[in-house]
Amino acid sequence: MTSQTSPQNSYLAPERLSFPFDENKNAWLPMLLDTYFLADQGVFEGIRRQLAKNRTLACDKGCSHCCRSHTTIPVYPLEVIGVYWYCIDKLDREQKKLLIEPLRSHAKGDACPFLYQGNCLIHPMRFLACRHFNVFDTVCAEGEDAFFTRRKDVLTPIKKYQDDALAKMLPFHDIKSKLQRRAAIKSGWIHQHAQVLQEIDWSKLAERISAVTG
Repeated sequence: MTSQTSPQNSYLAPERLSFPFDENKNAWLPMLLDTYFLADQGVFEGIRRQLAKNRTLACDKGCSHCCRSHTTIPVYPLEVIGVYWYCIDKLDREQKKLLIEPLRSHAKGDACPFLYQGNCLIHPMRFLACRHFNVFDTVCAEGEDAFFTRRKDVLTPIKKYQDDALAKMLPFHDIKSKLQRRAAIKSGWIHQHAQVLQEIDWSKLAERISAVTG
């Protein structure tokens, strides 16, 4: 889900996340941040086109229905590394502590372990699937996954932006040439390496966070 304060009038063009020191230290991080920036640009354009058709964006800051109800959120390997880095290196001590127990006890069917009191604690580094999921006109009902109940109200990502974003992750898998990347995207190779968020063992992240918080 995209978060903003006034979806109809103040939806702002995205800016690329920037962590210069960390990007110089971690070769994988610019790939992930470029991925998210391209995805955010595509979402921005997709929403702009729908608003031009007099639709309204139902998602707004504080809405977290999808964080509690969705059970099939895909997470790519580079995203897992990114969320480990963000939680360990970028969250403050109190935010880290808030995550330990939800991550340690998370079980399939639970709400997203990064959700706290209706807010995403990793929002800047939220996963691609979360960035792409936007609903129009009617706020989701409690427990509803609008992708299955009313697909026409869910944003369909613009393919070019989506493919370009996914291609930015491929050098992490040693797929570097334009031809190789095109083939990997066309065949769906990248999707075969995604895990479902609810099936990831997040207790390992909890232990890493515990180790740095003491």
